[in-house]
Amino acid sequence: MQYMKNISLLPLLIILLFGCSNSIARANEPRAERFAQEKIYYEIYKFVDGDTFWITDGKGRKEKIRFIGIDAPEPRSVGKKKKQPYGEEASAFVKKYLKGKKVRLEFDVQKYDRYQRTLAYIWLEDGTLLNDYIVRNGYAVVSTFPPNVKYQQRFLKSERYAREKKLGMWK
Repeated sequence: MQYMKNISLLPLLIILLFGCSNSIARANEPRAERFAQEKIYYEIYKFVDGDTFWITDGKGRKEKIRFIGIDAPEPRSVGKKKKQPYGEEASAFVKKYLKGKKVRLEFDVQKYDRYQRTLAYIWLEDGTLLNDYIVRNGYAVVSTFPPNVKYQQRFLKSERYAREKKLGMWK
């Protein structure tokens, strides 16, 4: 009889265990995974410069995002990095272009850089790959680091276009 009581509690025990393990797994998941949900668009929380900004998920969680595959000039001196020509213009271009827009993140192989920023390709709701758009308009150069090279050829083609057309920093 005692055996039968234990069996009747088994389904409840299984439900409790799986429910708890899912909550525990969600709490321990890497931070980039929290922002990687398919087709979710995030608001920009704060701009840093032409290739870095912060997003928020609307639930109080914030994430620092660094564009994969590109490098915009620095708008100001910070630490060892010195202010670079065209840095202010590049930052202003990205900030103006993103104003009022939401972004979707796409990851490559590595999700974080050595500064613990989340690395991502940035997509807008209209289908624009922002990383490429910035390079194509001459406000950043291609800067790929294996293994994150998914769009390298596309970015190189856009950089050649910006140079030939003398756009942005190539004026």
